[in-house]
Amino acid sequence: VQLQASGGGLVQAGGSLRLSCAASGGTISNNVMGWFRQAPGKEREFVGGTSRSGGITYYPDSVKGRFTISRENAKNTMYLQMNSLSAEDTAVYFCAAGTTDSNYYIPRNRHGYDYWGQGTLVTVSS
Repeated sequence: VQLQASGGGLVQAGGSLRLSCAASGGTISNNVMGWFRQAPGKEREFVGGTSRSGGITYYPDSVKGRFTISRENAKNTMYLQMNSLSAEDTAVYFCAAGTTDSNYYIPRNRHGYDYWGQGTLVTVSS
């Protein structure tokens, strides 16, 4: 599976952005999907994931209530809607796909994912 993240850019604090992750070479309906971000000098951070079926999502406290993940399996695409952005959200955002037999499991660290997109930069100006 090849993943292509897009939609990053410059946004003012309090604004919104929607990132997309388009998959090719495979179908995302067979994969658990996740979003990560990495700010300069920091480790890659998990910001949310959706189960293989899409029926379950998980968000860490840092983004809960502000970020929403959705997926359109028919379009082989996953989205990350980000609202109420702050400077702390500035990072390169990566989408990832993981192989699992479970319809419920969502890995919360990078080791649970097998395929990665190239990243898209989100810059939030304060």
